[in-house]
Amino acid sequence: MPDKVIFFTVTTLITIGVVFSYSLTPFLMLRFNAGEFNFVLKQFIFSVMSIFIIWAVSRLNPDKWLFRIGMSMFLGGLFLMVIMNFLPSSIVPTIGGASRWISLFGFSIAPVEFFKIGFIYFISWSMARKIEVDNQNKFRSELLMFLPYLIIFIISVFFITVLQKDLGQSVILGGTLILLSYLAGGSGKFIAKVIGFLTFVFLLFIVSFSHRTERIQSWWQLAKTWLPDWFSNMIGAQNGSEPYQVSQALGSIYNGGFLGVGLGNGVFKYGFLAEVHTDFILEGIAEELGLFAIMIIFILFMVLFQRILKVANRSDNKIYLLFNIGIALIIGFALLINTYGSTGLIPMKGIPVPFLSYGGSSMLALAFGIGMVLMTSKQANQENPKPTKPETSPPDSYRQDNSPQYENYTQPHQSSFNQNQPNNGNFRQRREF
Repeated sequence: MPDKVIFFTVTTLITIGVVFSYSLTPFLMLRFNAGEFNFVLKQFIFSVMSIFIIWAVSRLNPDKWLFRIGMSMFLGGLFLMVIMNFLPSSIVPTIGGASRWISLFGFSIAPVEFFKIGFIYFISWSMARKIEVDNQNKFRSELLMFLPYLIIFIISVFFITVLQKDLGQSVILGGTLILLSYLAGGSGKFIAKVIGFLTFVFLLFIVSFSHRTERIQSWWQLAKTWLPDWFSNMIGAQNGSEPYQVSQALGSIYNGGFLGVGLGNGVFKYGFLAEVHTDFILEGIAEELGLFAIMIIFILFMVLFQRILKVANRSDNKIYLLFNIGIALIIGFALLINTYGSTGLIPMKGIPVPFLSYGGSSMLALAFGIGMVLMTSKQANQENPKPTKPETSPPDSYRQDNSPQYENYTQPHQSSFNQNQPNNGNFRQRREF
């Protein structure tokens, strides 16, 4: 049976997103001359589709369908990211200086969101084989093993970061690739060198585009207020203005306090805080329902992470293990990048909050990812059933020597769980998350 806690936790997060797609969009209704229920209706449709996808995918056989769905999303997402550069602007519009969406019949999809899920599966499927390292030339052996993945990643970065101008998604994929490589058997020294190389690549992409350096300078004006004056003067970088959106986001959190001003009563959503229904949805929720609601949301995410990692830990299939950890990582990275960016801890990136932010692409793609996790959870539960508590003989104080009810009593054998445990030395001890 699929993990019910994961299903209901994700459903709760999706429902919260639908509620605030209505509460936080009154200004957008006026700005775009849209109907009162335009945004919430679209989000409701995507939510129903996502929940149905999770339910439907979770019922499939992982041995048969996990490979088909994962590779289809990997190859299909890569294909769409390539061809969208040759499609007319009527199909691939430029929004905010970036062309990341394919727009058809009034709906827009971002291929990179689906590619991320496929990328995680491809890496997990490929790295699940036994890694053999030549101890005589360990670095060269690991480099040859890792090189194909690095080439695929750099090609992906070219389409995502250069052509679509979306550095944040590349950071998520890069971080996930590094951690999965380490979990698959890569040595710490080699992974540290890979981190250094990828950091250099990302810095190169930052300094190569003026809008990214301007964003760094703008963020630095806010970061300097947290640092000692002597350190700020030593670093320099006096150019740039304090980021307006981050200042408004912090103002909305302050205005909401611990319990908020009430659902629908927020004021920063009326043009002061742009994209409050997408990138800054947590700040919009914080203003209306307070930090208490944000604490509840983060508890839900922590429950989700714990359950996904538990499913991974209970699986004997290394593909399932790596894939489930990868899904938890991309959700966690997206949440941290959005939270840190919107509060000024790091430069702001347009990464949506998983399951909460308005938009269908991220939600639908993650629905496939969660459905695939639930698909594998069925097999993990079958391979590792919960131990049954063995029966024990009644205490001596309650036993009567010649009582008929204990006449045929025999000490029970070990439980079926203990009988099924392999008694050889190769059994992998599991750590419960």
